[in-house]
Amino acid sequence: MALYLSILKAVLEVALLALAGQGLVGVFNWSRRHQNVIYQMLGIVVRPFVVVVRWVTPGVVLDRHIPVATFLVLMFAWLGVGMWKISVCHADLTQPSCRDLAQVRQEQIP
Repeated sequence: MALYLSILKAVLEVALLALAGQGLVGVFNWSRRHQNVIYQMLGIVVRPFVVVVRWVTPGVVLDRHIPVATFLVLMFAWLGVGMWKISVCHADLTQPSCRDLAQVRQEQIP
């Protein structure tokens, strides 16, 4: 179970970094950001998440606010998956994905 949570956490991290990269590229040239190749490539990575957030949010939310909402949803999901992984690892430290937590626990025990 911890392995699957680690994979999900990594996917969320990639999406978060791609969304942050899109925002950073957009800051430098906001008016022509849709013509930037890097912005478009990062958009391919983020598009599935943005579509899901657009589908879930009510129609009152403006389209220009959807990337911010997507970032917040991904951030809270990343935090939730991280806490879930920690609780799963505390239940069974012998899982391969829990080695780092097991090492920290061994260092704390005098």
